[in-house]
Order: sequence, then C-alpha cells, then structure tokens
Amino acid sequence: MAQKQIVAYLGPRSSYSHQAALDCFDPEAFEFHPQVTIADIFSAVQTRSTTYGVVPFENSTNGSVVFTLDLFCDRDGLFSDVQVVSEAYLDVHHCLLGLPRPAPLSPANVTKIYSHPQAFGQCEKFLTKHLKGVERVDVSSTSKAAEIVKREPGAVAIASRIASEVHGLDILAPNIEDSPDNTTRFLVLSTGEAQESNYDGGERRDKTLIGFTIDHARPGALCDSLRVFKDHGLNLTSIASRPSRVTPWNYIFFVEFSGHKEEDGVKKAVKEMADYCLGYRVWGSFRDRQKR
Repeated sequence: MAQKQIVAYLGPRSSYSHQAALDCFDPEAFEFHPQVTIADIFSAVQTRSTTYGVVPFENSTNGSVVFTLDLFCDRDGLFSDVQVVSEAYLDVHHCLLGLPRPAPLSPANVTKIYSHPQAFGQCEKFLTKHLKGVERVDVSSTSKAAEIVKREPGAVAIASRIASEVHGLDILAPNIEDSPDNTTRFLVLSTGEAQESNYDGGERRDKTLIGFTIDHARPGALCDSLRVFKDHGLNLTSIASRPSRVTPWNYIFFVEFSGHKEEDGVKKAVKEMADYCLGYRVWGSFRDRQKR
C-alpha cells in the first residue's frame, strides 16, 4: 500500500484550519498532522516533512492574518521552495465554550476568555456587550483555547461547535461572530516539485500572489509598480503590506491579481514590474475558488 501524503494544519484537532484541510483533502487518501504554529507549517513544507500545508490568510470581517503575512515576507530566506498551490474558503461561526455555569453569562462568572487574536476581532460586538472588561488571552488557535478551558473552570473559549464536541464543553452562546457571513480564506502550500501542474491555458479563473519591495525614496514607485497591472488588463483582487524590518517605515507589499503566471500577459506584466521594484517573488498561481 502506498504511503499517504501528509497535510499540515494549525492544530490542535477541531481548529478551523483542521476543518479547511479536511475540505481540501480526502481523509481516506491523506494523513493530517497538527502543528503548534503557522511558522511550523511553513517549515514542515520547506523541509518536505509534509507534502501540503494549510494556513489561514485573511478573514472577511477582520482582514489579513498578519502572522501568515509575516511568514510570506520570508525576510531570512527560510522558505525559498514554498509555493501557494490552492485556496479554500470556510464559513466561520464562533461559539462561546466553557464548563457549565449559572446564567446569565456575565463578567461575574467568567474569569478569562481564551482564543486566537483573529477570533477576538471577529466577535468584538458580543464581547463588548456581554463580557466587557474580562481579560482576553491570545493563544495559537481556537481549538487550543478550547483545550485550555477544559482544565480551567472559570474561563471560556471562542471556538467552533466541533471543538465543543471534541473537548466536552458546553456551548454557552452560539454564533457570536459580528457578521453572519464571516468567512476565512486559507492558502494551501507545497513545494515547487510537489505542486500539480495547474495551468490549463486560461480556460478557468486563476489568481496569482506576488510580493515585492520598492525604493521608498523614489516618488511614485508604488504607483508605477501597480499601474503595470492595469496596463496589461490584470485585475487586482487584494493588496496588503508588512514592515520590511530592514529600514524603518519601509514595507513589503503583497498583491493578488486575476491571471496565471504562465499566461503571456502575466509574464509581460511581471517582467515590466521588475523595472520598478527592488525585488519581487511570485508565490504561486492557483484556481480562484471564491464564490460569486
């Protein structure tokens, strides 16, 4: 029997990353290995200890996942072989989980709230209304929060309904997210030799992710870099930035645009863009799976 390929995700089990990984890969054909941090997923892909890695990238309510963006900056060149090969969208409905306690829910019967920083940002209205002033503790994932709360009677966790079942916790309040259409986008990572040949000659809708730096002392450098996409008829679908950490107030920019890196128009745009950048990296092209 052939050995199953491995998929790494942000654990523990029952995290939203775990659910996204299960949506992307057949459990009968793949093994799923939880990782403690997002950086561990990047490292596992780079060292080939896993074939694929699933990382959260952005949320429709709370924006970019900065922990992931910082890893895409790859400032120390640790992930030179990592590529983005696919994406996935997961509807996220948060629950407040904990051990049984008297109603109503209030700061009087909650000592701490554990969750991932993104989850806190997605549930701000509920927390302000019902648990204002209660200490919030950031942890690596929502499922880790549930795991902790199982051993800490006065605390609660923001996590999934599945996490309540896995860890034997009560759902103290369901669907506490600010927006009912709260969705998180995940990117699937692999190495160059492991990724599938996913270009079909332009018959389907694709996206490409690229990171680049510019000379901040040059007037219009960012404008010139971005205008290239318009000139070649490429629609920008997102833009983000993170500090370069080389020079204060200098940034690494990330853009996604419609098109595949193997298309002639994209090749020409990237080549022209290089004239305006100090450096750039194409992180990969993949099928656009956003529902429209």
